Amino acid sequence: MTTSAFIQWIYLVASVLFILGLKDLNSARTARRGMFLAEFGMALAIVGTLLDHEIISYKWIIAGMGVGSAIGIGIALWTPMTAMPQRTALSHAFGALAVTLVGISEYHRHGSELGAIKMTAIGFEVMMGALTVTGSLMAFAKLQELITGSHTYRGQNVSNIGLFSVLLGIWFYLIVVPTAGPLFYLLVGLGLVFGILLVLPIGAADMPVVISLLNSYAGLAAAATGFVISNTILIIAGTLDGASGLVLSILMCKAMNRSMTNVLFGGFGATVSAHSSADQVYGGRVKSASAEEIAMLFENARRVVIVPGYGMAVSQAQHAVRDLTNLLESRGIEVEFAIHPVAGRMPGHMNVLLAEADIPYEKLKEMDEINPTFEQTDVAIVIGANDVVNPVARTDPSSPIAGIPILNVDKARTVVVVKRSLSPGFAGIPNPLFAADNTLMFFADGKKAVLDLISALKAA
Repeated sequence: MTTSAFIQWIYLVASVLFILGLKDLNSARTARRGMFLAEFGMALAIVGTLLDHEIISYKWIIAGMGVGSAIGIGIALWTPMTAMPQRTALSHAFGALAVTLVGISEYHRHGSELGAIKMTAIGFEVMMGALTVTGSLMAFAKLQELITGSHTYRGQNVSNIGLFSVLLGIWFYLIVVPTAGPLFYLLVGLGLVFGILLVLPIGAADMPVVISLLNSYAGLAAAATGFVISNTILIIAGTLDGASGLVLSILMCKAMNRSMTNVLFGGFGATVSAHSSADQVYGGRVKSASAEEIAMLFENARRVVIVPGYGMAVSQAQHAVRDLTNLLESRGIEVEFAIHPVAGRMPGHMNVLLAEADIPYEKLKEMDEINPTFEQTDVAIVIGANDVVNPVARTDPSSPIAGIPILNVDKARTVVVVKRSLSPGFAGIPNPLFAADNTLMFFADGKKAVLDLISALKAA
């Protein structure tokens, strides 16, 4: 068997592992196995690439692998779980930057020799790669709160569509005239600008959708790179990445009852001033309670549902929540977790945190499964969630979150909301749940509140 044929067999096995890994990610039970399969597939793909005799120099490859591995290990060890969304956004930026640089390199080396097909792939590669670089960096800045809110301006959609039209025009012209070097580099530059302008108006509430969409862009750009450098595994892996990211974005938009165009061009997620209406919603009706008072609720409780939100992630309360779960179950109380599709700041954020704390997968219930059971729930504990439990989504057609499916915690017999204050969520509106007759507010940091509640339960 020739080396070339052996490499193609390695790529085939790696591709099968990618597909099987992606399939296993469909279930929380098999997700860990899916990650191992995908990781092994990637290791095989790297080995296959290194066996390619067309590689110019191994010294740069080895140097790059050393630096990249050192950075990757550092990120893995020191990035807290609360910063996983930011880390994911940075990964997309790095991947897209690599793709863009490969495209620039290929054009610089073979620009005068490129035909229409390869120029089509290179143009698409650098355009999607460039906008993903800056778009991902913008997403990182918003998630890290270096940039707050959404920044809209008059005519932003018209100017964005106009700029995208210019990008397409330059791309098509380069397909016909590949030697137009200045236009190629203009395409890269305008792509970088477009990535900034595309994400700038989008608020942090929509970052989970934006992250998965940028993942799709990076995958499509990688697939185009595969066509440019004739690498089979890049084509397959990039296509899988692009398709799965797009499907995930569509599913998340469906979960929020919104269209993709509304996410990209609606400017949802801006922090609006709601102080004037907050007094009207909360004034004199909010009831706060202590850990000891809340512990008394569990004396006759048979079923408890815990609703995690970003506040749980910020306070790193997942391990304390696990201890609370074990304590309640030791007293014969059924405990389940209600997971909203867009809770947190990235797809599956709550699932990852709870899995880190070794909470059994079967206790994590999706919104459609858990919602019909809230009326039979004795106590619902909301830890740091806000917009995903706001009943205004069902009652006020003029609300920014109108029509978005929510967790129906307000239908539980008693609701305990763990929150540091009455501050609004990403949508910037007050939450009537906090002032409902069946709601008790426990004002504290998420982790401290859960630990205090555990102590009170043990004392009782």
